[in-house]
Amino acid sequence: MRWLNALSNRVRSKKQRWRSITGLCLMALIMSLIVNACSLGQTPTLKPLKIGITTWPGFDVVLYAKTADLFKKHGLEVELIRFENQQDSSRAVLRGALDAAFASLWDVVQVDPGNDKPAVVMVTNISHGADGIVTQAGIKAVEALRGKRVGAKLGTVNHLILLEALKLHHIKPAEVRIEDVSNESAVELMEQGKLDGAVIWEPLLGATAKKIKGNIVYTTKEIDSLVIDTLMSRSTAVAAKKAELTQFISTWLDVMHAVDVEPKAVFEQVGKQINQSGASFGSDYAGLKKGDISLQQRMFQSQSRLKQAIAQMSQLLKDDPRAGRAPREDIEIDAAPVTTAIEGWKS
Repeated sequence: MRWLNALSNRVRSKKQRWRSITGLCLMALIMSLIVNACSLGQTPTLKPLKIGITTWPGFDVVLYAKTADLFKKHGLEVELIRFENQQDSSRAVLRGALDAAFASLWDVVQVDPGNDKPAVVMVTNISHGADGIVTQAGIKAVEALRGKRVGAKLGTVNHLILLEALKLHHIKPAEVRIEDVSNESAVELMEQGKLDGAVIWEPLLGATAKKIKGNIVYTTKEIDSLVIDTLMSRSTAVAAKKAELTQFISTWLDVMHAVDVEPKAVFEQVGKQINQSGASFGSDYAGLKKGDISLQQRMFQSQSRLKQAIAQMSQLLKDDPRAGRAPREDIEIDAAPVTTAIEGWKS
């Protein structure tokens, strides 16, 4: 009998262990289903973005997104990294140190070779009066610049502005002596009377003309300017972070909407972050065509305007080789992020 009782106890013990194991497995399965069900309803976590930025009203306006928590609204973690010039930030993008950068299309056309192809994914603004040429009192027209000394840093946007103005007025680049100086140095030289003219952007353009009692003989308001500013990335970064870049562009569209409906509040908030009054920043921003939905559609529709602009810039560089830079021929225009952002923003 004793062996029969022992056998019976062993059987009961095995059954209890089996029930215990089965119960644990069932509980684990239920917990797994609950966790997966919850995660299905969540938005995937977005990767951080590192974006280069230089001081320019058309770029600095994005700072409003920080104070208004617009990045947070779109699930983004964005680090804006300051650069002194757009050539350096564009280079950093192609070398993999940044995901994207605010840069003029002119700088993208000339960016040094890196590990990838440059890709334009958004247009931030087009200059419409914010840049121009100031001259000494006795020079009252662009045509009078033949044989004169004009300050403009070769290869920079100032060089492009000068070339645009000369072409508009049927002057060959070689007919003007370009002094290869920075924006700030050009202002000083104009005040000292050592230059006949200079390419400068606002607010220095108007301030300089007033101080030397000179003339503003040209601004980008006169034409559909090639001074097109963009958000540029690289081919592999767009593929790897398409969702993040799309959400960044959606945030940008929120900023553009805020500029439309509450410009004073936007300019005040941005001004505080760059130690400028809201009124002063608003005045600088007024010389730009802003990068709203309408402008994005115009620039990216069939990619014709951007492709045309790149071709025109390449020709200007060939016409005036003094910058010593060959235009790139591998620039990608990737409309997918901006198109998706616009569709989502409208809905």
